[in-house]
Amino acid sequence: MKGSGGRGGSATAAIETQGLTKRYSATLALDGLNLTVTPGEVYGYLGPNGAGKTTTIRLLLGLHRPTAGRAALFGVDAWGDAVAAHRRVAYVAGEPFLWPALTSAETFEYMARLHGSTDRPYRDLLVERFQLDTNKKVRALSKGNRQKVQLVAAFASRADLLILDEPTSGLDPLMEMAFRQTVEEARACGQTVFLSSHILSEVEALCDRVGILREGRLVDEGTLAELRHLSAQTIDVVFAGPAPTIGGLSGVAVERTGPNGLRFEVSGSPQRLLEQLVRYPIASLTSREPSLEEIFLHHYDARDGRGSG
Repeated sequence: MKGSGGRGGSATAAIETQGLTKRYSATLALDGLNLTVTPGEVYGYLGPNGAGKTTTIRLLLGLHRPTAGRAALFGVDAWGDAVAAHRRVAYVAGEPFLWPALTSAETFEYMARLHGSTDRPYRDLLVERFQLDTNKKVRALSKGNRQKVQLVAAFASRADLLILDEPTSGLDPLMEMAFRQTVEEARACGQTVFLSSHILSEVEALCDRVGILREGRLVDEGTLAELRHLSAQTIDVVFAGPAPTIGGLSGVAVERTGPNGLRFEVSGSPQRLLEQLVRYPIASLTSREPSLEEIFLHHYDARDGRGSG
């Protein structure tokens, strides 16, 4: 579903932005963002560095004032009534900045008092799941272990809204799987998860809907099935003999993959292509839907690398 939309306004939306814009001097970091995330949804927020993901999160957290528009969390203005807006929120940063002289256990207690509540039995379970030594001081922890401290504290808070900015940065593959399990548990509890990430496989595995940000604008949004429907499917054909010349079909792009092979990128129905293919002896034919990575790259090319987002 193209454009800068969401699902329409609702006072009960977990996240709702209307024309949200942020300009830093001459740089337009976020341009008229209209976004709605419903309660209980896991929403993936994608974009390369510089697209505006972190700017969006800073505005949602009330850390920066919008240049124009507004952001609301559960109907409460994130800037105008920041304390009330963030009572139901827990946040995990991509770069963990914690208190170096505290142990992980002391950090958990301090953060629980700041937030006002924590689920201690669940926190103990998460400490074991993420294999975290809670007796070490934060200054002695690797980045990955400091990230675990943030994750355990955030999920144990049982906050209604979890805002996660590159949450698996520094984690090894086993801990990434532990993170996915924990997000699934949050979903089962009815919590809302706003997941900003560049790890496309993570977003593909976890998220109900995905938004793709480019140069401060939401350029695509929908469920994975909806995004795939709007993108081309790939059909790889290996012929029994030399590959024939097939072209001139509307909505079909052709690429030669070898002396006997052709790859077709098909937008819309493949019926006309299949009518052509049955004229030739075929050794194998495979069809697949586009991955989230392919959908994402459709909106970018190699020249789009930028600075911090």
